[in-house]
Amino acid sequence: MGTKMAHAKQFDTLIIGSGLAGLALALKLADQQKILVVTKKSLLEGASAWAQGGIAAVLSPVDTLAEHVQDTLTAGAGLCDSEAVQYVINHGKSSIDWLIAQGVPFTRDTQTDTGYHLTREGGHSHRRVIHAADATGFAVQQTLATKVLTHPNITILERTIAIDLITGNKLGGGKRASKKSAGTDNVCYGAYLLNSSNGEIITVAARNTVLATGGAGKVYLYTTNPDTATGDGIAIGWRAGCRVANMEFIQFHPTCLYHPHARSFLISEAVRGEGGILKLPDGTRFMPNYDQRAELAPRDIVARAIDFEMKKRGLDCVYLDISHQPEAFLQAHFPTIYARCLEFGINMSKQPIPVVPAAHYICGGVMTDLHARTDVSNLYAIGETAYTGLHGANRLASNSLLECMVFADAAAQDILHKPRVPVPTLPQWDASQVTDADEEIIIAHNWAELRRFMWDYVGIVRTTKRLQRAQHRIRLLHEEIDEYYANFHVTADLLELRNLVLSADLIVQSALTRHESRGLHHSKDYPDMLAHAAPTILFPTPAQ
Repeated sequence: MGTKMAHAKQFDTLIIGSGLAGLALALKLADQQKILVVTKKSLLEGASAWAQGGIAAVLSPVDTLAEHVQDTLTAGAGLCDSEAVQYVINHGKSSIDWLIAQGVPFTRDTQTDTGYHLTREGGHSHRRVIHAADATGFAVQQTLATKVLTHPNITILERTIAIDLITGNKLGGGKRASKKSAGTDNVCYGAYLLNSSNGEIITVAARNTVLATGGAGKVYLYTTNPDTATGDGIAIGWRAGCRVANMEFIQFHPTCLYHPHARSFLISEAVRGEGGILKLPDGTRFMPNYDQRAELAPRDIVARAIDFEMKKRGLDCVYLDISHQPEAFLQAHFPTIYARCLEFGINMSKQPIPVVPAAHYICGGVMTDLHARTDVSNLYAIGETAYTGLHGANRLASNSLLECMVFADAAAQDILHKPRVPVPTLPQWDASQVTDADEEIIIAHNWAELRRFMWDYVGIVRTTKRLQRAQHRIRLLHEEIDEYYANFHVTADLLELRNLVLSADLIVQSALTRHESRGLHHSKDYPDMLAHAAPTILFPTPAQ
């Protein structure tokens, strides 16, 4: 896929991230603005393209907005923002209509009132998940990327990672930019970017900047996320002065393919929606012992049940069995999963699929309002990077891509209706006091250490002692990384590790603050749910 970059370094809107939220926003703005889309790898290498299941929206006449709202609130375990839930679900159909108008090839079904096949996933009371076979994210991303690449007002900068935002309070986040011109206004004027291909640092000025970098799944040893999910937007927003919320609520997808060579491959929840049954190695079904909804219970319940059974019995995995469905049905509904399993010698039409839970989605993030605005003026956050209040303590399946669409549109409307103001001249990045690193192996070692202890101490089931151990190790990593960052030229690996460690710190801080078990946060020391539900909100300090 080609890359294009204009010589101009000033844009109306800078979008950091190229997932569904970022690309949708770019297209919604581009007829009236000059847009720069920055992506760490290629345009399609992100979590959105990996999404299998689909997008939840009320499309069927037998479904209702009220029922979708209630399903979302139930899954969110009392922590959803009801106004945000209502807002997103009310805009569901219009978001799907927009995608259809763009040409997204959703799976058809002429036997239904909608003309499209709708599947059902855990926590949903109806079939309301529209999809493109079992590769919805890729189909949507491919469609939007084609339009983005050909739009004359959109510039794409691939293999580029954001270092920090440029604000009046913190020009570039500190040491590398001159502080002589630092102001007192908390306004975002753009960002410093690193081209990882050649090491060039680019100063980009923008009237509006949007964080759309996805989640932080790579903070854990086992994850369904791509390598790009390193918490960049959350960390960058925090350093710029944004509050973050509900970082303790990490959704572990119950069913990731268990195979030594099947790196991060997800077995869609739709497999359970179409009749898949979870079993122990001896063929015993166990989910009815945990919830009356069995395999269709919300993800937090299913993941904890699998985790408990594996630890109790010393198992490496459990099994997801849908072999009772006809082979033609499986090939039609799950072509990607069917083919991928066959690559590893697993015929899902004849045998169960070995699965384990893996870190999948972070329900918290940079706090925004219903216009996607953050605490920093001219700075927006959309997609998994943002905390909108929709997901509460646990995300309802397939609500995430819907959230991307709805808040991309909300941000677009807000940006297009703002007055155009000039951007001041920004200072260039100052690397005069740093040298090339002599031992980059330190970064790899610290990355491996972080992901291992986060998996061991801040996983599906937590204790205060485990969280404190993680916090102690994070502090040591912070010190090493800060020293490294202060003395050596920045690299993409260093920036990602810096952001991951900060994201891990915010997760642990939030988990230690919550003295109860709710949704995705389960503590052995605080096993009960409190009567009053409140989000966990962390406030950055000037020292951050």
